[in-house]
Amino acid sequence: MERQTRTIRLLRMPARDAETLHAAVLARMGDLPGRLMRSITWDQGTEMARHRTITADLGAPVYFCDAHSPWQRGSNENSNGLLRQYFPKGTDLSIYTADHLRAVEDEINHRPRAVLHDHTPAALFTALLASPGHSPLRQ
Repeated sequence: MERQTRTIRLLRMPARDAETLHAAVLARMGDLPGRLMRSITWDQGTEMARHRTITADLGAPVYFCDAHSPWQRGSNENSNGLLRQYFPKGTDLSIYTADHLRAVEDEINHRPRAVLHDHTPAALFTALLASPGHSPLRQ
């Protein structure tokens, strides 16, 4: 999730291991401009074992939150709440296609959000990509 605009990008993970995560992150995030890849924040998990390689490949350091400390990832936890509307806790996400995940991602990113003054993440993200100084988000 991009922190300023709250844009969500979902990754299809047919397996929950470090190699799969590495490939999925590079495929899904590799098209972002370097100025947007300032850092990645994750919780604890064995699938994050290749974090140094991801940092080297994307040029963004990976930070880990303390175990059992969801308040350290508030925006991420809020996004998880939105995703639970589509995928209840305990859902086997590996059964969903990349196209289905993109459709959910698109729907969530086109919802107006109060925290964004009723703008959509998609509209603000488009403005962010067009603005080197990030001015559309500071209005």
